[in-house]
Amino acid sequence: MLLQSYRLEIFNNACMPGAMTVQCFAHLDQDVSTALPFLNAELGGFEYIKEPPSVTFKLHGKLLTVYGRKIAVNALKNESEARKVVEWLKREINGIWENRDTVTPRYEGMPRPQVIQILKCLPKTNCRECGEPTCMVFATRVVEGAKGSEDCPPLTTEAKRSLDAYMAGFSVGSDGIPW
Repeated sequence: MLLQSYRLEIFNNACMPGAMTVQCFAHLDQDVSTALPFLNAELGGFEYIKEPPSVTFKLHGKLLTVYGRKIAVNALKNESEARKVVEWLKREINGIWENRDTVTPRYEGMPRPQVIQILKCLPKTNCRECGEPTCMVFATRVVEGAKGSEDCPPLTTEAKRSLDAYMAGFSVGSDGIPW
């Protein structure tokens, strides 16, 4: 087991003291730097930085960044959610590390979905049924991972299939996340 323990730090964003979400750092007691290219390959890192090593994921509207000795997560509801996310990442790091012989490490980020390509699949009516003010904002939220085709009520079956097919090329493992 590569990652055994950590200390969790929960805080509010100093730039947005009235924000309804919290952020966390998990200060790792073990260095996981050597696992980052494997984690990037298996979970489809949004951004990978070689020096100092880090990998960032965009999942469910959150940014999760894993450094050698720290995990940073934003847009959390509370401490309970922070613990769930960090524990999930701990399991992923350890599981991927144990199976690293079967994984080809990846030293660059995954391709990113393009807002304009998502917008082409949408009805472009700005109806607000999705809860967003415009289809452009909705498309941006899809790129962030906070919205999906199921969140656009007027989307036709054909357009839904098209959007899902496009997004499938960018989504690695995000469907079974247990938080």
